[in-house]
Amino acid sequence: MFNLILFGPPGSGKGTQSAKLVEKYGLIHLSTGDLLRKELKLKTPLGLEAQQFIDKGQLVPDEVVMGMISSALDNNPDARGFLFDGFPRTEAQAEGLDKLLALKKILNQSRTFPGSRWRRINQTPDQSR
Repeated sequence: MFNLILFGPPGSGKGTQSAKLVEKYGLIHLSTGDLLRKELKLKTPLGLEAQQFIDKGQLVPDEVVMGMISSALDNNPDARGFLFDGFPRTEAQAEGLDKLLALKKILNQSRTFPGSRWRRINQTPDQSR
């Protein structure tokens, strides 16, 4: 899977380049702003949680945004890759995204090889024969 993150200040051409990269490489464009608006509109549990922070004039916490990204990844299991637009913005978000992508990679591998990897992980040495 090929994942790409675009960085840059407003007006630097991220949107223009995103469209070209998505088309050329067949990536799924993930904009945290778009994800947030979608979750709010659909009144999902994550959207409702985010709305509580927005109503107080607070930023939506990283954990909620990571949940939205996780859902988007889950909703696109056959994606060739993702282009992340507007995320991560901080070192903590980057570390969280790394962990999430690593977890999703492990879960995808277990789907590719049903049971075999998990069976090996969960067995003691004398059970693996």
